[in-house]
Amino acid sequence: MKRLSLFLAATALTASPALAQQSGHSMQGMSMPGMTMPMPAKKPAAKKASPAPKKKTAAKKPAAKKGGAAKTAKAAAGKPAARATAPDQHDMTNMPGMTTPADPNSGQDMSQMPGMAMPADPHAGHDMAPMPGMAAPEPPLGPPPAAAFKGPQNAADTVWGGAAMEPSRAFLLTREHGAMRVAKLLIDQAETRVRNGRDGYFVNAEGWYGGDIDKLWLKTEIEGAYGSKPGQAEVQALWSHAIDPWFNLQTGVRIDTEPRTTGRLAVGVEGLAPYWIEVDGAAFLSTRGDLTARFEAKHDLRITQKLLLQPRGQLDFALHDIPEERVGSGLSKVELGARLRYQITPNFAPYIGIVYERAIGHTARFVRAAGDDPGGLEFAVGVRTWF
Repeated sequence: MKRLSLFLAATALTASPALAQQSGHSMQGMSMPGMTMPMPAKKPAAKKASPAPKKKTAAKKPAAKKGGAAKTAKAAAGKPAARATAPDQHDMTNMPGMTTPADPNSGQDMSQMPGMAMPADPHAGHDMAPMPGMAAPEPPLGPPPAAAFKGPQNAADTVWGGAAMEPSRAFLLTREHGAMRVAKLLIDQAETRVRNGRDGYFVNAEGWYGGDIDKLWLKTEIEGAYGSKPGQAEVQALWSHAIDPWFNLQTGVRIDTEPRTTGRLAVGVEGLAPYWIEVDGAAFLSTRGDLTARFEAKHDLRITQKLLLQPRGQLDFALHDIPEERVGSGLSKVELGARLRYQITPNFAPYIGIVYERAIGHTARFVRAAGDDPGGLEFAVGVRTWF
């Protein structure tokens, strides 16, 4: 009887790993896609079905060797120790007859898998309109309430106090945001003109001093032939006020010293038009009641970082004839030109160009009567600089 108990204990220990593995991974009623589960190998259960006590030969067989049951128990105890792992830690990839299932989320429609139903949308068919007695809030109309303007209007006042911050706002912020004084002197054209007959010169310069909004603006033009006094010379002193970020309204006086000394009132607009076209238009009313106007436009076409081409045009008008100044009514003079300049530095650029200047209408008649040429094509060489 003692030998029979030892034999049954050894048999139970030997079968325990297989039973543990089968019980830990049994998924009855569930088949995973792409996985074939191997059928468990049949063990000689038929032999165990017969009662062990009736077969005395099976009980006598291990008795032939002494100590055999103890060795069998030790071997059975050592064998599952190497495979004693938790059921969820077994490597299932190398088991015979088993293939790795495909990823169910790789491009597959999960709603169409057999045996799987997607949960219904909980809001499907619901009426999302406002509930009875509940109205959607509307934005307030009208100005903000007076309470919104009470208390400090600047965040710094809440920390340092309004009295301490007022000098900073009055001086530093105002000076740095619009009240800073700047100055510039631009000699836009200082050139020699080669023409039929006597060569001449032309100077066009301007400068300003002031802030972003208001400036004192000075302009001058001098034109003449070498070896004689200037045929035209003028100086303008203007107050310039910014009317928007691009244009300035300019009003002031213009003094002509040649061909005769004349004072004029000047009103004009100067600024930057779309496509970076610089425009300058002004009307002049002399002390004798002569009304004239001038319009000028120019544009810099950048060929390279240093090489620029500047087309330029100017039109002069007069309300009526001014014989003393050799100016006729209507369109009196047209000047068109193009200058190619090279910026050695941003504030120094020599240039060459061509200029077509022509007196029109009654002005041409006055010029011919004085023995001069009404105009033509000229070649220009000059320099543009600013400080």
